Amino acid sequence: MGQSPWRLALRRLRRDRVSLAFGALFVVLVLGALAAPLWASAVADRDPDRTNETGQIEVDGSKVDVVSLDGVPIGPQWRGEYFLGADSNGRDVMVRLLYGARNSLLIGLAAAFLTTLLATLVGLVAGYFGRWVDALARSTLDVIWAFPVILLGVALGTALAVGGLKIGPLELGAGSMTISVLVIAIVYVPYMARPIRGEVLALREREFVEAARAQGAGPLRMMAGELLPNLTSTIVVFAPLMVANAILLEAALSFLGVGVVPPDPSWGNMIDAGVERLVTAPHLAIAPGLMLVLTVLALNVFGDGVRDAFDPRSSAAWGTRRP
Repeated sequence: MGQSPWRLALRRLRRDRVSLAFGALFVVLVLGALAAPLWASAVADRDPDRTNETGQIEVDGSKVDVVSLDGVPIGPQWRGEYFLGADSNGRDVMVRLLYGARNSLLIGLAAAFLTTLLATLVGLVAGYFGRWVDALARSTLDVIWAFPVILLGVALGTALAVGGLKIGPLELGAGSMTISVLVIAIVYVPYMARPIRGEVLALREREFVEAARAQGAGPLRMMAGELLPNLTSTIVVFAPLMVANAILLEAALSFLGVGVVPPDPSWGNMIDAGVERLVTAPHLAIAPGLMLVLTVLALNVFGDGVRDAFDPRSSAAWGTRRP
């Protein structure tokens, strides 16, 4: 008895130890972000926004200023308090790094989820109905696609960051993280909706769709019951890559000042603050930058593994290396 495509894909994925290792790395990073309050209260004993410019800590039996008279913060202490050092305001970098991870990962995951919903809906409707519906959807996607992602994200983020967003009963104040989620979700919709639309165009001509149509199935039933289940593997392949792109764009927007607004931490605005002290306090930029690189790398490698597992024609599926 033959195995289902899903079972075969999962078996191929289990063989890809590199992808699984990077997937486990992402899980560890998520768990670290969830443990931010525990680290702040039980280990560092300070909140992410608690400043301490004039404070002192004991290092090798002597008192040392958290922030020197010329504004240079202490470096990593490799112990509970100020494990990764302090920033220019005397705040604990490790605590802010973990809380920044919560914000960056939350925005990335929420934006990727919203992108998936919108892209799947647009792709299904445009591909199934065709004609003027497809032409309208395709034209809209092409307009969004024409702009570079960062340029469009900065433009939308700046416009919404100034006056907020109000649509009927929905009102979002300037600086709300929900605005970042909406901006990131919108700019990435074409990158996922276009391939889904193309797959729907091919699927709607298949025999099982014709059979369902002959039985009197309506458009909603056709899309939800016949087409959507056949798009699941495509959506699963895109999901980790969308999360990685969303996290990276959130960091870019926050770095440019149109994402998460200080004093709320995110990896992007922490890197932005660290650039000013790159020579005297490099840990301020290196710590969040390294976390961002590890997260995006983990998701991209794991996403490549998922793609290879669900594509039986790929080289990884046959156990060979790519040229």
